[in-house]
Amino acid sequence: MNKPTPKHKAPELKFPLINGSPWDLKAQQPENFTLVIFYRGLHCPICKKYLEELQKLKPEFNEQGVNIVAVSMDSEKRARLSKQKWEIDQLDIGYNLDKETAKAWSLYLSKGVKDGEPEIFSEPGLFLIDSKNEIYYSALNSNPWGRPYLPTFVKSVNYIINNDYPARGEMAY
Repeated sequence: MNKPTPKHKAPELKFPLINGSPWDLKAQQPENFTLVIFYRGLHCPICKKYLEELQKLKPEFNEQGVNIVAVSMDSEKRARLSKQKWEIDQLDIGYNLDKETAKAWSLYLSKGVKDGEPEIFSEPGLFLIDSKNEIYYSALNSNPWGRPYLPTFVKSVNYIINNDYPARGEMAY
């Protein structure tokens, strides 16, 4: 399996947003980066806290030329409920991420085992994609814990931009 690798083109990524428009990674034109957050879905209280934190930091990311989107394998209805219940109205939220796309991004997949969990959902992932549509940074989790700490991550992006710090981890093995 090929995994998304720094300094290599990002896999295809298209999905609908709950605002009614389509989202396509190739159509993005960020000044510096696109930040894609894959979240588990409505059932995940840690995702709620993470996306609430992301919303608070959105102005700082935007000031650095970073566009943000969050997406899950949830249905439109569940994605709308997340946006409404979590009060994350400033974030672009996608839905209906399909299993094949989740696999192309090397996301871990889980089966629902508790009430409220969908039959299949992806575990968290965070990708920073540069303006050439190449992977700059990735973080994958097999559980809801251990995601990059967003207040530190936004400072890291500032460091990357101000120091022209190169993407790392590009070697094949």
